[in-house]
Amino acid sequence: MSTPKSPLPTHNSPPSSPNHSPPPPPSRPRRLPPWKGAKLIPLAISIAIGLIFRFAVPKPHKVTTNAWQLLAIFLATISGLVLGPLPVGAWAFLCLTVTVVTKTLTFAAAFAAFTNEVIWLIVVSFFFSRGFIKTGLGDRIALCFVSWLGKNTLGLSYGLALSEAAISPAIPSTTARAGGIFLPIIKSLAVTADSHPKNDSSRKLGAYLIQSQLQCSSSSSALFLTAAAQNLLCVKLAEGLGVQVSSKWLTWLKASCIPAVISLLVTPVVLYKIFPPEMKDTPDAPLMARRRLQQMGPMKSDEWVMTIVMLVTVGLWIAGEAIGLASVITAMLGLVLLLTFGILDWNDCLSEKSAWDTLAWFGVLIGMASQLTTLGVVAWMSNAVGNYLESLSLHWFGSFCILQAAYFFIHYLFASQTGHVAALYSAFLAMCLAAKVPGLFAALALGYNTNLFGGLTHYSSGQAAVYYGAGYVELRDVFKLGIIIAIMNIVIWAVAGAGWWKVLGLY
Repeated sequence: MSTPKSPLPTHNSPPSSPNHSPPPPPSRPRRLPPWKGAKLIPLAISIAIGLIFRFAVPKPHKVTTNAWQLLAIFLATISGLVLGPLPVGAWAFLCLTVTVVTKTLTFAAAFAAFTNEVIWLIVVSFFFSRGFIKTGLGDRIALCFVSWLGKNTLGLSYGLALSEAAISPAIPSTTARAGGIFLPIIKSLAVTADSHPKNDSSRKLGAYLIQSQLQCSSSSSALFLTAAAQNLLCVKLAEGLGVQVSSKWLTWLKASCIPAVISLLVTPVVLYKIFPPEMKDTPDAPLMARRRLQQMGPMKSDEWVMTIVMLVTVGLWIAGEAIGLASVITAMLGLVLLLTFGILDWNDCLSEKSAWDTLAWFGVLIGMASQLTTLGVVAWMSNAVGNYLESLSLHWFGSFCILQAAYFFIHYLFASQTGHVAALYSAFLAMCLAAKVPGLFAALALGYNTNLFGGLTHYSSGQAAVYYGAGYVELRDVFKLGIIIAIMNIVIWAVAGAGWWKVLGLY
């Protein structure tokens, strides 16, 4: 049997020789993996600001080279906080590293602020906030106010605002109060009223409640020393410039109570007139609050323990100076009790990222600000401005008004109240002191202002970003209402505040 021959190749079938493989497909250009590091343009701008200031701006003869170099790094740090090339904590650590690498500061000097009592008081206070949210006590208090006052929209806004004021001394983070307690309640109330974000129904109820709560939170934060982290920082920086604040908690409250309460009561009414909700009556709100309270049941043991610990802690904060107990020690004792009774566990503390992030960047900023004072930079700046104001033959009160207005409205350039304090509070207070403004009067006024500009824009504070992110208020309304309420607060604090402070003998 013969073997069949293989067919001869034709012009249509290519030879099957192993030496003739098909040509490879055309190669595609290789793409670089996406950049995951710092935002390059903000990074370049922040570094450029520091370098230009360091090498292009003439150094005054009264300022040492080391001090001028630290000021340049500090300006780069602040620029980065505004532009955001990296997360706040990462950027602060980068700049701190630069101070050590360039031998501008020693390692010990660079990290000295991490033992600062105020920083640890703020960190521990964040853990208290976690306890309020975890136990549900914050929700219960807010729902009780809603059930009592929420029969109409104006009453509902008062119920939410007053409940925040009630719990603010125990939760020194306006952002935590906004995101953890009040925004979820407001969204629930709005949805119940068929008011939804990012459409025409938002003006029915949700937009008004969001703006009312945001603007009232400024007054709540200004009312108590422990109601906001930046308040504690202001007092610490003031003491660093020689302004002594005796009985800190009570002094802060005595000076703030009249103007803050007036502002808290006026704000919902003003917004009700200039930014009215379409729904005037909210008969379902108290029903919803009572239904939620029924679902929560009676107060649980954890809530009772949380309540008792917070009452004891606030009491010790008030009486601490009289019995020789520092505020940070009181906070530590409160945290120990919460851990001992199982209200919080250590994992709760470890997972409170905002606390540890605050520790990192607060420590850096306070450290730099303190070193600028030690090296004489703040004194040089304040004397220069003070001499200029003196050349204008202004009374100290005129200088005070100019500096307060500048400090307030420059916040349009900042996205953080605490960042603003760390960057500018010491400098502006030193200018006030150089202009012969009474120290305690100037220190407290700057501190209260720091709270009042929290609702100026959608980026002016953490709580402003939280509320704007809910989608109920359009951006143009945020800016319009922000400046109107800001001016209203300035007038209230200038008239009622100045008169009350005169009675208290602050000036």
